[in-house]
Amino acid sequence: METFDEIYLDLSKQPGKCRFVETGLGWKLGNGDPFTLDAAEFTQAQWSRASRGYEIKVYSRNNAVVQLDGFQQEDFERISKLFKNWYRINLEHKEHALRGWNWGKADFGKAELHFNVQSRPAFSIPYSEVSNTNLAGKNEVAVDFSNPANGDETGTNGHLGGARAKGRKTGAARDQLVEMRFYIPGSTAIKEENGENGDAGSDAENADGLYASNAQVFYDTLIEKAEIGEVAGDTYATFLDVLHLTPRGRFDIDMYEKSFRLRGKTYDYKIQYESIKKFMLLPKPDEIHILITIGLDPPLRQGQTRYPFLVMQFKRDEEVTLDLNMKDEVLEKYGGKLQSHYESPISTVVAQIFRGLAGKKIVTPSKDFLSHHQQSGVKCSIKANEGLLFCLDKSFMFVPKPATYISFDNIQIVTLSRIGGAISASRTFDVTVTLKNGQGEHQFSNINREEQKPLEDFFEAKGLKTKNEMADDSSALLAAALKEDADLASSEEEHVVMTRGSADEDDESVDEDFHTESESDVAEEYDSDHVSSGGSDEEMADADEEKPPKEEKIVERPKKKQKTGK
Repeated sequence: METFDEIYLDLSKQPGKCRFVETGLGWKLGNGDPFTLDAAEFTQAQWSRASRGYEIKVYSRNNAVVQLDGFQQEDFERISKLFKNWYRINLEHKEHALRGWNWGKADFGKAELHFNVQSRPAFSIPYSEVSNTNLAGKNEVAVDFSNPANGDETGTNGHLGGARAKGRKTGAARDQLVEMRFYIPGSTAIKEENGENGDAGSDAENADGLYASNAQVFYDTLIEKAEIGEVAGDTYATFLDVLHLTPRGRFDIDMYEKSFRLRGKTYDYKIQYESIKKFMLLPKPDEIHILITIGLDPPLRQGQTRYPFLVMQFKRDEEVTLDLNMKDEVLEKYGGKLQSHYESPISTVVAQIFRGLAGKKIVTPSKDFLSHHQQSGVKCSIKANEGLLFCLDKSFMFVPKPATYISFDNIQIVTLSRIGGAISASRTFDVTVTLKNGQGEHQFSNINREEQKPLEDFFEAKGLKTKNEMADDSSALLAAALKEDADLASSEEEHVVMTRGSADEDDESVDEDFHTESESDVAEEYDSDHVSSGGSDEEMADADEEKPPKEEKIVERPKKKQKTGK
């Protein structure tokens, strides 16, 4: 027996005691359940530098990777001998790449993906930590990592799975790596698999055969190694080309025993049923479509965007016939929640299968609320996003974007108010929901005034504290509207006068300075009776020679305007 103290198992937060015996190894933290691994399961072992000293990686036959961290450098010879004598395994010494290069070669091992720089591993990714992968671009592959339910789940919880529990290792860290992207240029030749009708999808075909991008090959290999998608088991049901409003796009839905998969042209998601926290069936007011809204925790992640809700849209009158791909003995395990044959509207079939496999209750709009048009949803907006607000028995739900769920237990007060001018405010109103403990508020805008009475009755029926800031005096509202109309009319008249200039004077006003026969003692400049007040006869003679005949100038209109200007 060899015992080592202060050893961390699979990045655990607390160190425990590690013990090697001829039949295998064991690790225990305090009074907790021990983790053991039989010697018959050992296939390979590595020794390398790690974050807390030196680390031993043990690869087992079931593709699990056990990490033991915290050894000292002088322990290598001692541990190497016991691995060789007891387990008949050579403890391989691995040197890490220390150049810091981000350009290397990906090597798919039996249990891990190795990123090698100059034939040395820079880092390794256990397949058990990969939750999903997507083609983020033509030459780019995104890899998503599993998130633990909470920070206490570190893969060392005894019989709960130990080091083989998917996504538990990351729970040990304060900060978690949630996504990594690989840029993989180039293409590679592939073999035609389907004979004459072989199809490589987006692959290009030339005289030399079929080619696939290296990114596509990397993506397909990782899906197989990390057991994403079809590898998860038999498909019980499949629904093709289902429209999703959140996230936007069309996805095929594959339903398995413990998870379901969304397959799109760009993104591919695998979601566990245990991640489903809410399941809602919401009829749209257009009486054509029905929305299925699924609440997820942890939320679906697409790059930097998180989607805590999936919103699917189905047509009410679209019928579907489906036979579950499930044996009778398996069907009996669900206690009548699932049927072998379905022939109903597609929204009903999808909801019933989700209800049976996920074990979640289907929530529908409250019977205590009907809108002015006898519908379950009310049209409104959150900021610039238009959508529908549904009143449920214990909560509000706004869909499709941003999908917002508000529990009645978390509401402090509901405020009804008018925003905007008097005319627009008379037609619509806003509902502001203030949350408890300073958690903020949600404002639903542009609700039709006809929905005020049904909403107020619903708030009262559910015992919600409300505050009405809307003016009850309709005469004051009318006066404000009339005043707004009057101000608008006067501003329009002012604008017309300013833009027309002197045209109004010609059309409507009398030019008082203009007379057909002058009554003034001072003669006009070109009158025959005009005499200059100062100037000799010689000057007048010169002026007469330079100017055209005086009689022609008397009838010219432009000169009247010139006189008017004076």
